[in-house]
Formats: sequence, structure tokens, C-alpha cells
Amino acid sequence: MDKFLIKGPCKVKGQVSISGSKNAALPILASTILFDKSVVIDNLPRVKDIDTMLKLLKSFGSKIEFFNNKKTVKIVKNKKRKIFASYSLVKTMRAGILVLGPMIAKHQKSITSLPGGCLIGARPVNYHLNALKKLGMKYKIKKGYIHAISKGKLRGTNFKFSNISVGATENSIIAACLAKGITVLKNCAIEPEIKDLTNFLNSAGAKIKWIGKRTVKIEGVTSLNSIKYSVMGDRIEAGTFCVAASLTAGNLLIKNFDSNLIQNELSLLKKIGSKIKCFNQEIYIKGPSKIKNINNITTKEYPNFPTDLQAQFMVLLCKANGRSSITESIFENRFMHVAELRRLGAKITIKDNKAIIEGNTEFFGAELMSSDLRASVALVLAALVAKGQSVINRIYHLDRGYEKIEDKLKKIGVNIKRLS
Repeated sequence: MDKFLIKGPCKVKGQVSISGSKNAALPILASTILFDKSVVIDNLPRVKDIDTMLKLLKSFGSKIEFFNNKKTVKIVKNKKRKIFASYSLVKTMRAGILVLGPMIAKHQKSITSLPGGCLIGARPVNYHLNALKKLGMKYKIKKGYIHAISKGKLRGTNFKFSNISVGATENSIIAACLAKGITVLKNCAIEPEIKDLTNFLNSAGAKIKWIGKRTVKIEGVTSLNSIKYSVMGDRIEAGTFCVAASLTAGNLLIKNFDSNLIQNELSLLKKIGSKIKCFNQEIYIKGPSKIKNINNITTKEYPNFPTDLQAQFMVLLCKANGRSSITESIFENRFMHVAELRRLGAKITIKDNKAIIEGNTEFFGAELMSSDLRASVALVLAALVAKGQSVINRIYHLDRGYEKIEDKLKKIGVNIKRLS
């Protein structure tokens, strides 16, 4: 099992290009099930979750062709279609559930494994099932699989999500594209990745319109057109590199990314003392010599502070000049990185869903264990400013969501090696 060896402390400087967004690419790839014609997707990140989704599409009968160093993929539908999404593929990622909506919409039946992914909370699939049921899907759960059918095409409906859910919003929008009539979904998630999905579908002939802040109207169509589309940049990767520059008093030019997507995060980094300039598809960031503390950062649904950057900011605040706090309101089990940060020397107290972080912490290298995708990258960040050598185990979590992260880090001055 691969691990990282990092020798600190390091100061990041230079430039880094941001990869395509995994969280935008996955629902877009799942939605290609709706198409009869070929689809070309560009700017794909080469990460494990994308590979898994493409294997899943291939298992359904899609023909997959790669171009441009596998960053571009052409998906052509085979006339012989399978409707079985196996546990062996879906177990490693939550996004496996996103094939359910398009399979029911297109083929009126599906057998889909309950999903896997990071162990960071319940992430119930009920939000998906309740919305799809309102569209006309019937289902039973047997031995870990969702056995779903619909009598004829799905039918347009009005539905309000009981909780804001990114995945359930995506699944429902995709399914409603081929439903008969008009669907109105309320209390939707509005992450940029969802807007990227709706831009993609509309470009192919779908009729999707946002009619309120969290309300979307979908008029069903009979088919979608062949299309070439480029996936948006990864805002969590961009945010992670911004934290790296701030944490190490570094100088970094972040390329191939729209800074408008992370304005809240950049505002927080300015508060802790970073100097930031934004240009067209570029961000220049200079980290401070002394990091200022921040009280009460709270993770919330977009456009607020994202849970996927919580662990990275916690590392940053360990080096601040006073006490800080972070409240996690999205997932109930997303402080698993705290125990590992304590091994480096962090002084963090957990009270319910709130972390109180003592500043002015000196980190010392240690052997560490990754627990999920974002926790893994937080440990990498901490190792950058630790004195001595750190070993980070179970980095397969990182490979699920960050494209060639060690290569990018090496280019900006980090002493990092992958050990097999």
C-alpha cells in the first residue's frame, strides 16, 4: 500500500495548474447514460473516482475512448445495455448512486449497489430515493442493492428536498431531463458543480432553468444531442493550494481556475494575513509571516464555507497567533484527522461538532494514517510545516480526489516521495 514520505519544513513557491473538478465530472459522466449519441468530456482529472465511474459506464455497455493523456474521453453508447451497478465498483465512491436516476429515466429499470466512499457520516440515500419515487420510480432494497423500476417514462412532479443534498439534487435533475412534463425541485443544493452539470445538460438540449435561489424547473425532452464539454476547475484543489501558500509563508500562482468560485475562502485567507490578487483564471497568493487566528468558522452548504476545506483550514489555524474554532455542521463524523494532527503536536479540543484549536503550535514529524480524502490532504499540509520526517499511510484516499498531487507539490518546492 502506497505512502508519502515528506521532509519538512517546506515553503511553497512557483506555480500550479488546477485540474478539472472530480465532483463536477462524476455527475456529468453519470448523465451520459441519458444519451443515444456520442459525448466528449474534456478537462477530466485523472483520479481513482473518475476511473471507477468510467469502469461503471463500461460495465453498462458504453464504449470509452481516451485522448489527450486521458484528460479527454469519448463515450459512445452500445445498443446492448446492462442495468446492473455492482458493489465491486460502487463500494469505493459515493457517486456510484448517481447512475440510478439516469438508468431509471432512460431504461426504466436498474439494480444499483448501495454506495461506499469516505467514512465521514451517514450521507443517507433516502434523499435520492424519495425524489426519484416522486418522479415515478418504485424500488425495493435487497441484500445491499436498490432494485428499481418505473412503469413507462418518469413523470414530471413538484418535490421539495427535506434536507439540502448535492448528490440527490444532481440525481433528480438528471432523471427529470427525460421525464414527461415539467418537474420543479425545491430546496436544491446550488454548488458550482451542480451548475456545471446543468450547463452541460442544457448544452445538449435539456431544458433546465433556475427559477429561484434553490429552485430549479426541468421541462422533459425526448432525447439529448451529441456534445463536447469541458469540466470546470476543482475549487477544493484550488482552495487546498491556497492554504498551502498561506501556511508556509509561500508565494504561489494558481492557474486554470476561476477565483469567483472560492471568494468566501479567499476572504478568510485575507483575514489570516495572506495577500491575494485575482486575475482571469489565475490567483496569486502570498502567505503571511504571522498567521492571525479566526473565531468560529462554520461549514455550511454553498455559497458558505465548504466542509471539504475544513480539515485544511484546521491545520492552518494550528499555526495562528491565538485560539480559533471551527464548527462542522454538514457531517457528524468529520474530525477524524484531529487524532493524527495531535500526533504531530496539535492542541485541538472537540466539543460535539466544534473544534477548538490552540494556535502557535510547533509540529514535529511523525507516522500518520489517512482516514478520508480531505483528512489525507490535511495531513500532507501539516507535514509541510513539521520539523523532520513524516510518513503518511493509506494515501489511496488522496488518489481518489487529487490528480498527481506529489508531482504538483514537488514542482513548488515540497520534499515529497511516494513509497510503494
